Amino acid sequence: MEGAAPPPGSVDGVRLGAPRRAKRGRLSRSAEFERVYRESRSHGNRYLVLYAFPRQDEDGVRLGLTVPRKVGGAVDRNRVKRLLREAFDVEGTGVPANHDVVIKARPDVRELAEREGLQAVREALAELLAKAGFAA
Repeated sequence: MEGAAPPPGSVDGVRLGAPRRAKRGRLSRSAEFERVYRESRSHGNRYLVLYAFPRQDEDGVRLGLTVPRKVGGAVDRNRVKRLLREAFDVEGTGVPANHDVVIKARPDVRELAEREGLQAVREALAELLAKAGFAA
């Protein structure tokens, strides 16, 4: 297969950055989000709110993201979601495998992402994970 382009996010076929989270490692149904909101404790800062809820099974951490329209248009919201997923893949290693985690973005996170990028989002998330007792 000579001349084929390497997959996006890779150089010479070697994947860069953190490994991708499988789709099954995400919360997708509104009932799952509602359960986490209703039965968990929340921890917040200026940029994010973190909700974490322990489950009975050991299927691994499932991540849900909520990025409201106040954050910005679709392009801005998708950028924030991508940065949050990347930040969680690195910073969320201390979360036990039996937890559902929902991260809600606050409007100020867009400016943070534009100004300082992934590193600042990681720091904001790490602060919340430490508050919640999940420091890596």
